[in-house]
Amino acid sequence: MGERLRIAVIGAGAVGCYYGGRLAQAGHDVRFLMRRDHDAVQRDGLTVYSPKGDFRIEKPFVARTSAEIGEVDWVICALKGTSLDEAEALIRPCAGPKTKILAIMNGLGVEERFAGWFGGERVFGGLAFTCLNRGEPGIVHHLGYGAVTLAHYQDDAAQLEEAARVWQGSVVDISTAPSLLKARWEKLCWNIPFNGMTVAAGGVTTDALLADEPLLETARALMSEVVAIGNADLKAHGEPGRIDGEETVTRMFRLTATMGAYQPSTLIDFLEGRALEVETIFGEPLRRARSLGVESPRLEALTSALREVDRRLERADRA
Repeated sequence: MGERLRIAVIGAGAVGCYYGGRLAQAGHDVRFLMRRDHDAVQRDGLTVYSPKGDFRIEKPFVARTSAEIGEVDWVICALKGTSLDEAEALIRPCAGPKTKILAIMNGLGVEERFAGWFGGERVFGGLAFTCLNRGEPGIVHHLGYGAVTLAHYQDDAAQLEEAARVWQGSVVDISTAPSLLKARWEKLCWNIPFNGMTVAAGGVTTDALLADEPLLETARALMSEVVAIGNADLKAHGEPGRIDGEETVTRMFRLTATMGAYQPSTLIDFLEGRALEVETIFGEPLRRARSLGVESPRLEALTSALREVDRRLERADRA
């Protein structure tokens, strides 16, 4: 490992705990902002079960408020998209003039918000390709994959190289993407059909979706819609790169077939009665499709259905 850095994890669910834990394992001073798991982790430590090696952090730094964490070198924000409006207030006490911020969050438009709050030169996106589930308080189950693709909000290669060095000495496979916008759309090619349709189909796992021919064909067509919207958005932003639709669809369905009975994060939220990340994962891509004049009837229907599911969950929670 190179320089030992002080790192705050804001949003210490399964994703934040896993990646923060791996950075702590690599020797960094990692500080977790925790709510639900605070007492359990303070008492028993943080445990991760993983095919890359189980590990336990005996006495991690856990805090109930960002002010307890203080100023850090890096903030990893792994909040749900439903908490995006809270992110600035949670990060601000940890952000000094040189603090850099990595958003490992789902959806589109996340880094734009962070750049507006803190300046684009120090904002990064992290695209996590992983299977993670939260267990009992203080326990995370890493089921497979785990690689992270890093990208810089301003697509600055030197800044991106510095961000990648933070992960040296960890077991996390890190790659870098020259275009944050393209990387975000590539991730949405998987997230939109699989996070969305597993919920819309009534709460089914990815293997069940793949085994149902009509659902499978709808998912393929939906993914092709996302490719078309993404490429139109890239063109509108003057970016030279494009998503290879045929290659992307083939690769993502092949990878999904290896996951078994996997529950995407939106499905887990649905099954546990929590608010869904509708607007960041589905709503913002749909808004861009409309503004760009890209026909997207499947995304339109899916987003409408998920908004209704989310409203029902909210009513049930209030009741």
